[in-house]
Amino acid sequence: MKKITKLIFNNTYRRLPEEFYHIVNPKPFENPFLICLNPEMASEIELDPDAMDSQELLEYLSGKKLIPGSEPIALYYTGHQFGVYNPHIGDGRAILLGEVVNFRGEKWDLHLKGAGTTKFSRGFDGRAVLRSTIREYLCSEAMYYLGIPTTRALSIVGSDEKVERETTEMGAMLIRTARSHVRFGSFEGFFFRGMEEQIKLLADYVIEHYYPDLFNSPKRYSEMANETAKKTGSLIAKWQAYGFTHGVMNTDNMSLLGDTIDYGPFAFMETYKSDFTPNHSDHFGRYSYKSQPSIAYWNLNKFLQTLSSLLTTEEMQEALGEYREAYAETYLGLMAKKFGFKSFIDGDKKFFDDTLELLEQNEIDFPIFFRELSGVTLDAIVEGTEVSKIGKTWFDKYFKRLKKENWDFYLRIKTMDTINPKYVLRTYIAEQVIREAVENQNYSEIEKVRKILMRPFDDQPEYEKYAKQPPEWAKEIPLSCSS
Repeated sequence: MKKITKLIFNNTYRRLPEEFYHIVNPKPFENPFLICLNPEMASEIELDPDAMDSQELLEYLSGKKLIPGSEPIALYYTGHQFGVYNPHIGDGRAILLGEVVNFRGEKWDLHLKGAGTTKFSRGFDGRAVLRSTIREYLCSEAMYYLGIPTTRALSIVGSDEKVERETTEMGAMLIRTARSHVRFGSFEGFFFRGMEEQIKLLADYVIEHYYPDLFNSPKRYSEMANETAKKTGSLIAKWQAYGFTHGVMNTDNMSLLGDTIDYGPFAFMETYKSDFTPNHSDHFGRYSYKSQPSIAYWNLNKFLQTLSSLLTTEEMQEALGEYREAYAETYLGLMAKKFGFKSFIDGDKKFFDDTLELLEQNEIDFPIFFRELSGVTLDAIVEGTEVSKIGKTWFDKYFKRLKKENWDFYLRIKTMDTINPKYVLRTYIAEQVIREAVENQNYSEIEKVRKILMRPFDDQPEYEKYAKQPPEWAKEIPLSCSS
């Protein structure tokens, strides 16, 4: 690894015309301090924190000192928020420091969240708070190790600066890394302003940097649209299979590369509820768990409309079809594996749906049920477990279906345990970490929990309590967009 002063930047987005961004430097805290640094992500970008002075490292991670080669910009985008188009969004509290290229030729955006006001701040303070940065730091890592495409977090910097949200909170900054920050909303602003040249320029940029094999194709725009549709369908299917609910699926929170981006009032579903809605300000449940596949389809349709000068109606419909196919194939394949089936066969979808309905009726914990399922036999269902709540009638059907697989018992257990996690970032776990950090200035739990989440499928006996259902005090933790 190399010193941060030697990071290799290739700031491709900065070379687009200035209507794509606003040139602005971060506004650092007066007294920043390092809370945590993700060593795995640091290694990805070839940052060696031990090879430099800790104060210099802190200044780079907090925006107090610009990393040589970085060229900070706030990105322009708009989007549909809760179904209504908002032309005034953009990076209002985050700044793209630059794009780092590692030794494998992989490009990572370094995006400093909480970096202060920009042209797009709309009168707000441009800051993030410690609570929300801890949640994003932990969840993006949890998603990564579950195999769900996501942005990742590099670091959290704290401060003694106070920030007003629902209450007065500690200001913080987080560096988010991403393959790209191009969103559906990156195209929408130009579409609604009738700027077809900019739409084409942005589409060409995406193809050149993320789909270079398509660049000389006469159908490159439709092929790019199809790739975006497939990646989006696959992503949402993985959310559903693992019970992840994003909470704010606005079009400006949808990555063109199919990565999970913008962690706010997210939650991993615990007790199964099809209409689970973690965001307490989403009064109509627009972004509920069960609505995510249809909302992603709606969002994708809005994105495809921005390409109407580049695509035919038939090509747009083809892309929507690619989304439906990718979603179904990924979701049904994952669910089959979660149940211990080697492959999906006719009749399985109804079995999946009926099972989820029983989970809801019996208020069964979603992740625990599937984790327990691997080891059960019809004559060895332990009373008091989550699986026992579903009833013998269901097990009769389940084992009848399972017999078609001709599994070795122990191989089935091992296989199921590689797809059904024991550890997910339950809301109460994140809340406990946050309380320790905010109330006691104890930041050690952040790294401890992150390391547990790096091994979500492994039994970790010393951390058994982190796999349990929430205590009574934590069953209704309110989450909002400021989370």
